[in-house]
Amino acid sequence: MQIINQGFLIDTLTNSIQNRITGDSFKTNIVLLDKKDIEKLRGNKKWLFDWVKEFNTNGRFVYKLTLENNKNITQGLISISIQSDHVFMDLLETANFNRNKHKMYLGVAGNLVAYACKMSLEYGFEGYISFNAKTSLIKHYELTLGAVNTSGQKMIINPIESLILINKYFPKNS
Repeated sequence: MQIINQGFLIDTLTNSIQNRITGDSFKTNIVLLDKKDIEKLRGNKKWLFDWVKEFNTNGRFVYKLTLENNKNITQGLISISIQSDHVFMDLLETANFNRNKHKMYLGVAGNLVAYACKMSLEYGFEGYISFNAKTSLIKHYELTLGAVNTSGQKMIINPIESLILINKYFPKNS
């Protein structure tokens, strides 16, 4: 199995996702991909990674982030696997229109990371998640997510930082 070092950028931590120009926030949904979603992704060159292959990899669960009022457009994707004591983020990618300086929405990557933290809590892992980072982004993940570099390119997010992300993106009263 190929290890992918994550290269997503946390632009800002928002309460949902936020239009970069207007500042308006939008509620989101995160749901497991289904076969219809995969057919839409098949051959789509706008995604950097092969999400069909990811979807078909045993032990991986692929989720999509959409706006609550527009479930037809995928804002970002995340693949996770459940380990014995934590959730592992195998892959995370924002849609091409949510990358670079002219992106449409801020907070997409943060929202997906917070979801992985939430899944960890729901599985009884206290919010522990891990992922492999590109070397050049280790400091970025330490500063933006409170992640800790454990060795080499392996990063973990501990329960306290995990709860901060969960409470930001998934407040109890929403």
